[in-house]
Amino acid sequence: MNVYDFDKTIYKGDSTLDFYVFCIKKQPLLILLLPIQILGFIKYKLGMITKLQFKETFYIFLKYVKNTDVKLIDFWIANKHRIQPWYIKQQKPDDLIISASPEFLLKPICNELGILYLIASVVDKDTGKCLSENCYGIEKTNRYYESYGDTIINEFYSDSLTDTPMAKMAQKSFGVKDKIHIPWNEFEMSNNHSSIKKEFILFIFVGIVNTINGVVFSSIFSLTLDGTLAFILGYAGSLTISYILNSTFVFKNTLSWVRFVKFCISYIPNFVIQFVMVFVFLHYFNLREIIVYTMSAILGVPITFLMVKFFALRK
Repeated sequence: MNVYDFDKTIYKGDSTLDFYVFCIKKQPLLILLLPIQILGFIKYKLGMITKLQFKETFYIFLKYVKNTDVKLIDFWIANKHRIQPWYIKQQKPDDLIISASPEFLLKPICNELGILYLIASVVDKDTGKCLSENCYGIEKTNRYYESYGDTIINEFYSDSLTDTPMAKMAQKSFGVKDKIHIPWNEFEMSNNHSSIKKEFILFIFVGIVNTINGVVFSSIFSLTLDGTLAFILGYAGSLTISYILNSTFVFKNTLSWVRFVKFCISYIPNFVIQFVMVFVFLHYFNLREIIVYTMSAILGVPITFLMVKFFALRK
């Protein structure tokens, strides 16, 4: 048996998102639900709700879709061409598709392609309620064992490292990047490198926001306080905002007091570098506060990134 992930593996894109956009084009008023969906996304990112709860919030649009079965047929008529040609060429009768996307969405195309075996998230197409756990990550292995026991997986294909538990079960596993398949160990290495690069770029972006916050806060405090004390208070304020942004958007971690304390500790080297610069350049070189605050904020970024990633917000 060969096992395949669906979205971005044998299907070009995200089928759930594509179906959502397809429904909005047919029923434009569904866009009115977007604020609720965005709020659900923010709450999920802040760790206030689970991924399953967020998905139910997103699927709220299904309550208002008219003639869902007809729309499913029309959707796959319009999107069947997104199935990867390389998969069609190597398709076998006992292939299994395993996906986090809704079962009701994938079943029509699997039937049309002659794919007999499908494991996916069970979602009520009329209400948007999730009737099973989200078929994602380790849950895929759980669902596989429930359905197929110790049946050997000859080959496994996926575009995501979240499917590593499934990849480890197969005799051969491949990472998929469009038409290219690479052995899983190489896929892990390339994705880890690109992930760190992406995180660093986002970290720099948050750092720019943090720098602006620190400069503004410190400058405001310096109007009534000593320059060094103003820097400390401004740094503390910007650090709090930095923790929220880094946890939510860069390293994708839930907020907690323990992580916040570790985050503050990881910034100690950065703070020491900046404090020394501020003290020296303010009191011995008599430079303007805003210039000193800006210069000092630029230093220590690589060290701070490593401390935050591998100590404070390590998964």
